[in-house]
Amino acid sequence: MFIMDLFIGTVLICVTVTIHAIFLDVLIRWIEKTSNSARLLFKSHWKIPLLVSAVLGVFVAHIIQIWLWAIFYLLAGAIDTLEASLYFSTSTFTTVGFGDIVLNEQWRLVSAFQSANGFILFGWSTAFIFEIMSRLYERDSQK
Repeated sequence: MFIMDLFIGTVLICVTVTIHAIFLDVLIRWIEKTSNSARLLFKSHWKIPLLVSAVLGVFVAHIIQIWLWAIFYLLAGAIDTLEASLYFSTSTFTTVGFGDIVLNEQWRLVSAFQSANGFILFGWSTAFIFEIMSRLYERDSQK
């Protein structure tokens, strides 16, 4: 089962990283495209709606990734209900890991992959938001 766990974990990680890359690419292009309009519309506070949009966009990407893992657990029969699967997936993806829902031996290695996946993607998201902030404030100081 170890090889199957590695395969499943790798596939899910590849899919979530792809989702994340697509979302961040779309977000950065959208922010670059709309920054001039935001400057005209919101005057001195133009960066705020763009930063809020960036954070919400990243959040949506994480929600989709959490749902993907949750659906896997549900379809694999590792967890019985959608609510429990989403709860477990969220706590695992965010590396909180409460432990009130525990997977059997067959799936616990896969959940460890999810935890590492979430840890890396949250770090990537933090770097992305920092980069957006840097670009917006740099652009503001140049004008």
